[in-house]
Amino acid sequence: MESLSVALGSRSYPIHVGADLLARADLYQPYLGGGSAAIVTNDVVGPLYGEKVRTALEKAGARVTQVAVKDGEQAKSWQTLERIFDALLKARCGRDTLLVALGGGVVGDVAGFAAAVYQRGVDFIQVPTTLLAQVDSSVGGKTAINHALGKNMIGAFHQPRAVIADVATLDTLPERELRAGLAEVIKHGLALDLPFVDWLESHVEKLVARDRAALAYAIRRSCELKAGIVAADERESGARALLNFGHTFGHAIESGSGYGAWLHGEAVAAGMVMASELSLRIGNIQKSDVTRVRDLLKRAGLPVSGPALSPERMLELMAVDKKAAKGRVRFIVLEALGKAALRGDLPEPAVREAIVAALQ
Repeated sequence: MESLSVALGSRSYPIHVGADLLARADLYQPYLGGGSAAIVTNDVVGPLYGEKVRTALEKAGARVTQVAVKDGEQAKSWQTLERIFDALLKARCGRDTLLVALGGGVVGDVAGFAAAVYQRGVDFIQVPTTLLAQVDSSVGGKTAINHALGKNMIGAFHQPRAVIADVATLDTLPERELRAGLAEVIKHGLALDLPFVDWLESHVEKLVARDRAALAYAIRRSCELKAGIVAADERESGARALLNFGHTFGHAIESGSGYGAWLHGEAVAAGMVMASELSLRIGNIQKSDVTRVRDLLKRAGLPVSGPALSPERMLELMAVDKKAAKGRVRFIVLEALGKAALRGDLPEPAVREAIVAALQ
């Protein structure tokens, strides 16, 4: 096991990365002050790993409740929150209860939001079981549910007490979801770290083949990059927005296609191509850089063109993006590979051309 920290003063927390961590009672015990824990999982992950986590929590001295939500992006809803709250209240879980989010990004987002608002806030731990959640959504304290008019529009910043990323859970991850997780790994390199892009170009086939050493390095490096950004800008007032490279376009793809038709990482991959095409059109990068982005995503088995949405529909959907300011959509573009920037003054024709280029 390797550990690193998200430095947030008194709210700092560890990220543990390694194999076979779920059953380690010592990783949960420090956060069980009240002796009560509630596992929030889904109906796919629960049968695989729920008993292992329950046993570890009980070994650490906890009284354990478990609630399973539906699998998929559609679970990020008010109805799911109500189901979680019903289970917590029926089990008489108080403010000293520790919530354990066991699953992918959807479970982490909705369980984290439940923890943020249940009895005005309780502690929770992220136990991500997908690559996407391990490298991205479990770190940083963003929690949310979706709204019909936009993804992640209802939520709160609520940092976990710890993140336990067990690489062994990726053995049971469907191939499509593994590849979707690689999109967020690639995003970290393209937005923040050119040497990591170089490393990914040399190791992407090993990652697709689930080489544990390669996966452990990719997870750790992604978490290091994200932890540094979160420590500097917890609430996304500046630098943290750079972590959304590809997401303005990607969220529009998810919303416009119907939540669940495209996996989040797939939409982000196509969104990164659009953002790269936009970066080319405003003179920041070269055509060869865009080709490099496309080739890396293709080798990871990810889509490099968007769905059958018109540029007009994409622009309409992006108008409700959370990064919008003063009525204008702001975009994360590349100043160079490995160096992203936030821009709010881009001409609509360039955005439209970038969308069209990525739809062809």
